[in-house]
Amino acid sequence: MATITADLTEGSVVEIRDGRHVWHADEPPKAGGTDVGPNPYELLLGSLAACTCITLALYARHKEIHLESVSARFHYDKVHADDCEDCEDDVSGWLDRVRSEIFIDGDFTDEQRARLEQIAVRCPVHKTLQNGITFTEETVIVG
Repeated sequence: MATITADLTEGSVVEIRDGRHVWHADEPPKAGGTDVGPNPYELLLGSLAACTCITLALYARHKEIHLESVSARFHYDKVHADDCEDCEDDVSGWLDRVRSEIFIDGDFTDEQRARLEQIAVRCPVHKTLQNGITFTEETVIVG
């Protein structure tokens, strides 16, 4: 179970802690921030990219597959369902879209290559985002 604590410190700067690490999120100046850290969507994509790379590395280590390198690039945008070529026919309105580019380098057999492609979209963060999230929310307003 993961627990994260976030506190607004100044302007739109948020200090984020997990008990061992401290990092910051912010908005770019054009959105009213000071850009001292990634914005929340960038943090989300960073989590997805890190999970993808780690998942591939752990799988390769377990199967004794030598990886030269693994990197991932994720892009987030909003697209209208009418303009989305990859979207299902029964969706409408604006949709959140994540596009990925995953680069895996090494000397692989065709079977290993096919399996690595499957594993690339099986990281826990990807599964969570793809399957949806159930929220249990409590807002405490003091004062």
